[in-house]
Amino acid sequence: MERNIVRKKKLPIGIERFEKIRTEGFYYVDKTGFIRELLDNWGEVNLFTRPRRFGKSLNMDMLKTFFEIGCRAELFDGLEIAEETALCEAYMGQFPVISVSLKGVNAHDFSMARELFCSLIGTEAMRFQFLLDSERLTEREKMQYEQLVTIDRTGRTVFDMSDAALTGSLKTLSLLLQKHYGKKVIILIDEYDVPLAKASENGYYDQMVMLIRNMFEQALKTNGSLQFAVLTGCLRVAKESIFTGLNNPKIYSITDVKFAEHYGFTDGEVRSLLEYYGVLDAYELTKEWYDGYRFGNLEVYCPWDVICYCDKLRADKDARPQNFWSNTSGNDVVRHFIERMDKGVTKSELERLVAGETVEKEIHQELTYNRLYDSVEHIWSLLFVTGYLTQRGRAEGDRYDLAIPNREIRKIYTDQIMTLFKKDVEHDGETLQSFCEALEKGDAEGVERQFCAYLEKTVSIRDTFVRKAVKENFYHGILLGILGFKGNWYVSSNRQCGDGYSDIQIRIDDRDMGIVIEVKYAHRGNLEAECQSALEQIDRNGYTKELQEEGIEHILKYGIACFKSKCRVLAEPLSETAGFLAGTAGNRPEVIPIPEKNTYLKKEDKGGN
Repeated sequence: MERNIVRKKKLPIGIERFEKIRTEGFYYVDKTGFIRELLDNWGEVNLFTRPRRFGKSLNMDMLKTFFEIGCRAELFDGLEIAEETALCEAYMGQFPVISVSLKGVNAHDFSMARELFCSLIGTEAMRFQFLLDSERLTEREKMQYEQLVTIDRTGRTVFDMSDAALTGSLKTLSLLLQKHYGKKVIILIDEYDVPLAKASENGYYDQMVMLIRNMFEQALKTNGSLQFAVLTGCLRVAKESIFTGLNNPKIYSITDVKFAEHYGFTDGEVRSLLEYYGVLDAYELTKEWYDGYRFGNLEVYCPWDVICYCDKLRADKDARPQNFWSNTSGNDVVRHFIERMDKGVTKSELERLVAGETVEKEIHQELTYNRLYDSVEHIWSLLFVTGYLTQRGRAEGDRYDLAIPNREIRKIYTDQIMTLFKKDVEHDGETLQSFCEALEKGDAEGVERQFCAYLEKTVSIRDTFVRKAVKENFYHGILLGILGFKGNWYVSSNRQCGDGYSDIQIRIDDRDMGIVIEVKYAHRGNLEAECQSALEQIDRNGYTKELQEEGIEHILKYGIACFKSKCRVLAEPLSETAGFLAGTAGNRPEVIPIPEKNTYLKKEDKGGN
């Protein structure tokens, strides 16, 4: 008897073409209501600013597919927009569309950036080669088109425009398409601010501003062939930068209520997706890691993260969340922010954010790329508009209560904090040596003293609603950051030992010595009790078992409890019942190996017999 297997749709990881998603069996979260809202809130020039990976490019391709002459109506069957029959009759497939993405204009100098601009405009112009045969265009107008697309003597297509042709290219195409079709043109410009970001990074910002300003002024201001335009980007670039003289563009940023649900996934959309793939059990974890962004009055998830995590869950229902979003780009803005600690950013502010609390700041959404890091105030605004911070509650004018959105973004901050902390540790060899010597000797007081000194130098965790395990992981990471510079020590983390996973295990081969460390967060500052609990956990779960089996003669156990920038350290040698005798003087035990003990093979020496 044949089994009737229902195949699930593919997850659209990295797919930004609407038609491909709809025709090749990909899962689609319906955002076509965006079309209706766009037409209901008519603006000749509409700018949408959102962080990266929130669906800007897919929405733009959806608009192109819907409006462009030759639209395949069946692509929208069953979607929200198809219910708007009158709107579809009036607008679907009724307009010539010029669609360009500037995300690829990434060059080290202006000359190369200009070539990339010529190439992408020329490539878009190539879609309209029928203009050369149009009976509605004059020969002079056809010559204008040929300035955008040149065929050299070998028959090769060359995109080599004059400055005048390049800056007027979008307006020229609009005019020619309107004359050919007898209809005005829709212009879509995706990631409009990427060339400005790259130009600022590489020292040709003023030249790029001039090019884009001239192009936009002709295409979006003095263009009688324009029906309307839509632009997307991460930043709302200040008017005086590239929108000089542009008549009242409608700008929809992350603080606007309109269009809020059309970028990012809503809670209901995430539930439906997880349920469809049979991984709804991971809903709470998905929410904790990838929800928390606020657009207008709506909390949304990052679509890229949800799709990537769902893909992992399909293969492994126990898959843990990962930092998918942070891996798609650099996180320089967070690094710049943390580097300003005590230079405009207080340590307390950073600690409040990491702890899940809010910080009130004045935010200015209009920025210019060449001034992003001029002041701490600009960095706060940049973190907000790019998704590294989000708002909580209602703003009072330009003042917002800012918070880290979720666990994924929090990890970006803590990773950057740890990176800077490790640099400090590496450059302070004397303190590192003192800490490690105390650890080897079982000198709990010395370990405590040195570790407290380290904690004073970095951000601590505040006693808030953040889960205890998350707090413990932070201090765990600090310890690993310190120990990682001890060259002749083998340090492992979260290694399965006995009946559980030990926080930190150390082997010192030239001393025939092992150290097991369990880290606890002392809720409300009960440091002593948490230290004792840590030591009991080591014994209860047999975390020293692997070291014993490998014949390690000396084994020390440490319970370390942390609370904000304070810590308490207790140390014990392996108990007598486990084969060791220990001195009991104070908190600095003497470790004495037993004369004889059974010999154990190391794991790598064990044979199949």
